Amino acid sequence: MPALVRYEHARALVEQCVKIDEAKEIMDQAAALQAYARQRNDKDLENWVAEIKCRAAVQIGRLSREIPKASGSRPGKRGGKALPDNGQTKMEAIDRAGLSHSAVQRAEELAEAIDTAPTKAEQYYEQAKSTGGTVTLGGLRNALKGDRRKERESALAAKTEAASKTLGRKLYPVIYADPPWQFGTWSENGKDRSADNHYPTMTLDKLKAMPVPAAADCVLFLWATVPMLPEALEVMKAWGFTYKSHCIWLKDRIGTGYWFRNRHELLLVGTRGSVPAPAPGEQVDSVIPCNVGRHSAKPAAFAELIDGYFPTLEGIELFARGPRLGWDTWGAESDTETQGD
Repeated sequence: MPALVRYEHARALVEQCVKIDEAKEIMDQAAALQAYARQRNDKDLENWVAEIKCRAAVQIGRLSREIPKASGSRPGKRGGKALPDNGQTKMEAIDRAGLSHSAVQRAEELAEAIDTAPTKAEQYYEQAKSTGGTVTLGGLRNALKGDRRKERESALAAKTEAASKTLGRKLYPVIYADPPWQFGTWSENGKDRSADNHYPTMTLDKLKAMPVPAAADCVLFLWATVPMLPEALEVMKAWGFTYKSHCIWLKDRIGTGYWFRNRHELLLVGTRGSVPAPAPGEQVDSVIPCNVGRHSAKPAAFAELIDGYFPTLEGIELFARGPRLGWDTWGAESDTETQGD
């Protein structure tokens, strides 16, 4: 019971802080006590003082948001109560507390996220303690970002559906494409491996001119072979997307090549409009090993990766080699067979 009393008292002290340096002092004391708890291997004590440390950081963010940035506007009173750090600008208050401006900015973002969804922080504290985890500022940020990311994804889904109805055609917030790249071979030995011998190919100009059913806010996952990387970036730009990143398919056997014998392909990621990136901690490894299947077929693991990143959004697979469960497909072979590894 005494520990609970101290915990409630510490929470009350944090909530009563009206100046940044007051909250910073509590945060420093909590950090010192947290180090002591670690030495004692006292997990319960470590977690509750870590929670107080998080609450103090959030209070710093709340207080900082109420202070004017410049000296032209001094805070006065609100409802008869003096505003935080009365008589000081934000910069002066931050410097006096010995905080970095980047730390205070992160605290402001954290405070805004918690004030938007106050129960989320309490759920994080309880879950971390009940599962034997450790309460940390980073963990609190990630928990809130994960929830905000899901909200943004849901909003994007609703926005895309509304746009589709308005325009009279279906648009998609997720596009997965494996273009039939057309490129020449420089030796007789390479002609039997040419893509034209396995499926119809398209010129770069035709690919760039394709009307793509992309929503205003959309993410594109675009396959590119090593020699066709510049062309893939051209297509991405022509379709209205900005390159963001890529992952690598590491194959189980070596292929052909002029400078190197290639054993990988690239899955490029581009976005248009506002698309949420994966929440912190949910990103997968950028190198994904999978076995090679029939010519040009891509492992199902990559479509599953996209499903994991955007579980509530509708997607279309362009140039599909077969039907795929949960996806709309388009392409010369999209109704022939189910894709797999």
